[in-house]
Amino acid sequence: MVCSKHPVSAAMFMIISLVGVAALFVLLEAFFLAVLQILVYAGAVMVLFLFIIMLLDVGPEGGKASKIKLISGLAGAFSISLLVVVFLMMVQSSGWLGEASSWAPVVSTAELTTGDNLSFSTSVKSFGYGLMTKYMLPLQVSGFLLLAAMVGVIVLSKKGEEGTS
Repeated sequence: MVCSKHPVSAAMFMIISLVGVAALFVLLEAFFLAVLQILVYAGAVMVLFLFIIMLLDVGPEGGKASKIKLISGLAGAFSISLLVVVFLMMVQSSGWLGEASSWAPVVSTAELTTGDNLSFSTSVKSFGYGLMTKYMLPLQVSGFLLLAAMVGVIVLSKKGEEGTS
C-alpha cells in the first residue's frame, strides 16, 4: 500500500511498514534497535516526509502520464542500482580500497576480549582512524547521497515559473 495515489496515505502506510520492521527487531530481541526504529524512522523522518508533502501541496496523481512516469522511474532506478552494484563489485575486486576490500570490521572481537586493548578499541581516536582509512569510500558515498537529497529538497521547494509551489 506504499504505492497509494495519495501521498499522505502512502506516507501513513510507510509508517505502518516501519513499525512492522520494529516488530521484527523485537522478535530478534534487538529492543534498542526497535526503539530507535520507531523514534527515528517512524517518528522523526516520517513527520518530516509528511511536512514536506503538505508543504509542497502534492495532490493525488492519476492517469496515463503518471503510469508512464512510474514505469520510467522504476526502469531508471533499476538501471542506476545495477550500475552501483557493478561499480561496487569492480571497486572491491580491483583493490582500490586497500585493506577495506576484505570488508573486515575495524575492531575485532579478539581485541574486545582482552582487557589491554579495550580502552583503545572504544576510543574516539580508534573510531576516527577506522572511518578515515578503512571506511573512507562508504563515508564519501553517504555524504554524496545526503548532498543529492539536499539539492532535491531545494529544487522541489523552489517556486516554478507558473507560480505554483
